[in-house]
Amino acid sequence: MKDGFITVAAGTPRIRVADCRYNAEQIFTLMREADKQGVKVLALPELCLTGYTCGDLFLQETLLNGAEEGLRTILEATKHLDLIAAVGLPVRDRWHNKLYNCAAVIQKGEILGLVPKTYVPNYGEFYEQRWFASSDGPQGVDDDFELCGQSVCLNSNGIFACDSVPDLVIGVEICEDLWAPEPPSTSLARRGATLILNLSASNETVGKAAYRRSLVTGQSGRLVCGYVYADAGEGESTTDLVFAGHNLIAENGTILAERRFATGLTISEIDVAKLAAERRRMNTFTFPGGGPDVWRISFDLPVTKTRLTRPVSPTPFVPEDAESREARCSEILCIAALGLKKRLEHTGARTAVVGLSGGLDSTLAVLITALAMQMLDRPATDIIAVTMPCFGTTDRTKSNAVLLAERLGTTLRTVDISASVRSHFKDIGHDPEDHSVTYENAQARERTQVLMDIANANGGLVIGTGDLSELALGWCTYNGDHMSNYAVNAGIPKTLVRHLVSFISDDKEAEDPQLSTVLTDILDTPVSPELLPAVQGEISQKTEDLVGPYELHDFFLYYIIRWGFSPRKVLRLAEQAFAGRYDRRVLLKWLRSFYRRFFSQQFKRSCLADGPKVGSVALSPRGDWRMPSDAVAALWQEELEGLD
Repeated sequence: MKDGFITVAAGTPRIRVADCRYNAEQIFTLMREADKQGVKVLALPELCLTGYTCGDLFLQETLLNGAEEGLRTILEATKHLDLIAAVGLPVRDRWHNKLYNCAAVIQKGEILGLVPKTYVPNYGEFYEQRWFASSDGPQGVDDDFELCGQSVCLNSNGIFACDSVPDLVIGVEICEDLWAPEPPSTSLARRGATLILNLSASNETVGKAAYRRSLVTGQSGRLVCGYVYADAGEGESTTDLVFAGHNLIAENGTILAERRFATGLTISEIDVAKLAAERRRMNTFTFPGGGPDVWRISFDLPVTKTRLTRPVSPTPFVPEDAESREARCSEILCIAALGLKKRLEHTGARTAVVGLSGGLDSTLAVLITALAMQMLDRPATDIIAVTMPCFGTTDRTKSNAVLLAERLGTTLRTVDISASVRSHFKDIGHDPEDHSVTYENAQARERTQVLMDIANANGGLVIGTGDLSELALGWCTYNGDHMSNYAVNAGIPKTLVRHLVSFISDDKEAEDPQLSTVLTDILDTPVSPELLPAVQGEISQKTEDLVGPYELHDFFLYYIIRWGFSPRKVLRLAEQAFAGRYDRRVLLKWLRSFYRRFFSQQFKRSCLADGPKVGSVALSPRGDWRMPSDAVAALWQEELEGLD
């Protein structure tokens, strides 16, 4: 529960139709098992105390008495459990002579509240209106009466709020409620519910599972909530229907856990702090005006550290399965190329000028530029690819840059900037043997000057090569590679750059094997700015030796910027994602480095060139990220110090 993680479960007990005593035993046994596994919130199926398929037996007093007695048994058997559970049963409203299909929300032997079903179906295989009343109406249902010897409230607008974890607020709806045009969960979420429980008895037919999955996924995304869907399964009558126990746990549009054709528990963790933060960010997620008042019930849970079983990918920007990864790469290349296409059209640029180093970033930039030219039906010769060898350039990177330019059919120019940089050293009184930051940045700025002037001479635009990861770390030379006329890589993190180039290499393997070969060699080349002299012809300056592994920095970037997580929470997730690869000491070292660089280098991001946003994280000062250049990192550093 620390850091906002709540262990939740959808449970499907094995039942017998109309055998309330047996069903109660199965339910409290499942609740005890859930408690042993650390579950704090458990959803059980619709009418699971009686069975959904009782038919006209719902009108029998004996069954209704049995359901109440079964609930009493469950309350007694679980009175020492902290977990919150939602149990499905029929409930009589004796004041109004109505029968409701309800969820009883219980904890520690107490009924916290009863939530009746709103949308009672009467079509196809469903004929619930034969027995049950709907809670639908201007004010819903709000009645108090006695059940199991307790005074309880039956309310269709209830939410259950945790005092010890304020971001945990639970809303409940029942089966068909999710299928309706205006599910109750919509109103419940807008009134504060971050976790929706759905008690369901959805029978199985061909293709229905996919539709059910899409409903749960879509509703969790639309409401920015966690969604636990507990379905009826084995034991329900198969006279006409089969129930598959299709249990689903989703969070903000993503399925975290799923089981089908099985009984027992489906468990995962919902990050309610993440959901609350996302709602704060989205100013369109507003509290509804008017409508019925919310019935808010408080409960408490002991705050403990939740064991994480949900997947934490070490590459949050890169899909793990090949099919999704290829689709992502294709889409990003199209978005970036369309952005550049528009800029070339709007400015009437005759050429696009790209500085080619033989490294990954410039390779991706020229590949995107070539795609934009194809979209414009213009020849690749309108791309001027410029190689600018200097003190740190190796034969390998220079050769790859030339080969790449030739295979793409660009106009290739080679400008050796060594003499110009030496002349500049003389002008400013810098000793060429002093390989300090001045030595490095002078080369980067000279290269940018060359590119800008070639663009001027040829009616062109300079296409930037720097990526999102470098911008986050400030790993660029101010007014050097930091500047361009349009930065096509600005929204693409380094870990994704590699996959994009690899995607194109694989795509071109049959059509142009020589191009594929040079792209493969570029992928195998260490990332380097090549601003320090080579040693025995090999790259001497490896970026990741200096700033740290990009896979870590991209992980930090995603969770810090996209979700606003604290250093403690980012470290915890990193330990989960990189277990066995980096120990806590190494993770802390580079996390500290990320925060230090991110805060100190904002001034570079405050004046970035234009560039297309392609994903959920972007650092444009005109769009997603607006941060003062002199913001202080003291609070984050203090928290980091406490993590040793």
